[in-house]
Amino acid sequence: MKVGTQIIDAVFQKIHNEGYKFIAISILVTFILLLISKFLGFIGILITIWVYYFFRDPDRVSIDDQDYLVSPADGLITQIVETNGPKEFSLENKKFTRVSIFMSVFKCHVNRSPVLATIEDMFYIPGKFLNATLDKASEDNERNLIKFKTNSGNEIIVVQIAGLIARRIICECSKSQTLQQGEKIGMIRFGSRVDIYFNNYKNLVKQNQTTVAGETLIAKK
Repeated sequence: MKVGTQIIDAVFQKIHNEGYKFIAISILVTFILLLISKFLGFIGILITIWVYYFFRDPDRVSIDDQDYLVSPADGLITQIVETNGPKEFSLENKKFTRVSIFMSVFKCHVNRSPVLATIEDMFYIPGKFLNATLDKASEDNERNLIKFKTNSGNEIIVVQIAGLIARRIICECSKSQTLQQGEKIGMIRFGSRVDIYFNNYKNLVKQNQTTVAGETLIAKK
């Protein structure tokens, strides 16, 4: 009975609110395509299934430990570099470790807070839509920067970056809001990347490692 429930939960996953309108559009288009051609209708069905799973919003269980940072995104770590902080927060003369996580169109796109902290500042920048795996995407693409400050005074920056297909960043948090570790901060539609900047923490991950938002340990004090 338990195995059957787990299978049902895996197939019929919880959906992010942002996804319902896209699923409805996909179903409508599929219905029209079925009237034209069974083959086109079949393609429409596959696309509808993909849209459904793109907007999945599974529950995640974080470590709930302030000595750790958890991943803000599901995806593949494409880059780990020592770099200056974002100039938007006047941190260009301060060194950080930046971990870049690429979210393909097959990954869950819900983003989460890496640590229990208060949002000290936020900065949205409209921009280009380069391939999110490119290093230039951190500076040229549409992006939303979120600066967290922990109770111990550490600054953690999460940057939501629109990718090649994405055309909208959804942010579900606001300045001065306190978020729990692993709490949802928003999502990016259809392929994207998330950067996390930190210092005073020891990096725990490596390039080409797969991450799970809210659960994979990124760094430790």
